[in-house]
Amino acid sequence: MSVVARGIGDELGPAKILILREPRVGLEAVVVVDNVACGPAIGGVRMAPDVTLEEVCRLARAMTFKNAAAGLPHGGGKSGILADPTCSPPQKEALVRTFARMIRELTEYIPGPDMGTNEACMAWIKDEIDRAVGLPRALGGIPLDEIGATGFGLAVAAEVATAEATLSLKGARVAIQGFGAVGQHAAHFLVQRGARVVAASDSRGATYNCDGLDVGALIAHKRAGRGVSAFPAGSPMKSEDVIAVECEIWIPAARPDTLTADNVGRLRAKLVLQGANIPATDSAEEEMHARGILNLPDFVVNAGGVICAAVEYHGGTQAQAFATIEERIRANTGEVLERSRTHHLRPRQAATQMVRSRIDEAMQYRRP
Repeated sequence: MSVVARGIGDELGPAKILILREPRVGLEAVVVVDNVACGPAIGGVRMAPDVTLEEVCRLARAMTFKNAAAGLPHGGGKSGILADPTCSPPQKEALVRTFARMIRELTEYIPGPDMGTNEACMAWIKDEIDRAVGLPRALGGIPLDEIGATGFGLAVAAEVATAEATLSLKGARVAIQGFGAVGQHAAHFLVQRGARVVAASDSRGATYNCDGLDVGALIAHKRAGRGVSAFPAGSPMKSEDVIAVECEIWIPAARPDTLTADNVGRLRAKLVLQGANIPATDSAEEEMHARGILNLPDFVVNAGGVICAAVEYHGGTQAQAFATIEERIRANTGEVLERSRTHHLRPRQAATQMVRSRIDEAMQYRRP
């Protein structure tokens, strides 16, 4: 069963909110199509037992901004399946396939992978409704988690922002909260550019080495199913203590709202690159700005994944995806920094101003 709600939000959206339930397989899900002025919405399918409607609405708006910032012919949407992503493979497939069948007619929404889902999940959705991005290579996709599209974009943004943050990328210490697909690839691409990762965390703990962690070994350790706190070449820490690690670059790449007014005072960095979507509350961003910490917003710097997805959807290649990510994120990060400096705005305010002008123009061409 699906229930459609309209008219909730502001002048941008959401355009549609769908609540999905199918008791026979235990499916509970929500889909939010925020804005389609620039084109059909692209946005990930998140699977988590505690995902909420409010969270999905906020993430859908972030996707509207992200797609517009990247100059893509797509609006923003997001969905959440209320389930444990580590459930049995048959149960996960049943949930995802049922979800796909229930959004068959929602043609203005193109699903992609997100936290708790992957390329295999997108293959199941594609099989059901012939509409998904982030597909396996065997189906002609560009597997964005495998190639590290989002992490690559974060490294590009870091290159652009170093001068503004008065630091050098070579030798810069990096701490990463959330050593999943985004965090791992961000670490890889930043180390390629001369930085050193000194700390990383996951849900089970954190690891620290002041001289720099062996990122390749840490990634292999993590992919073998072990928590980062058990990494033998680092000192174990509590997950929450990674925020207090002294570093030049700090990357939140975990859940929403992990940086708040209650903990942002512990942050000891010059540059924050938002690898996760909506990882900081507004009050935390205000405090970072007041303390002179350059905080670059999610929908600008972590757009590599959706740029890759759009290139795939329109028939492009992996090489074209990387080139487009480099071009768009480099240009947009530079524009946000220029607007912020010129108009004395926080980076998020500058980025929102940039994006709203693009969306407002697109909306002028829509039928009243």
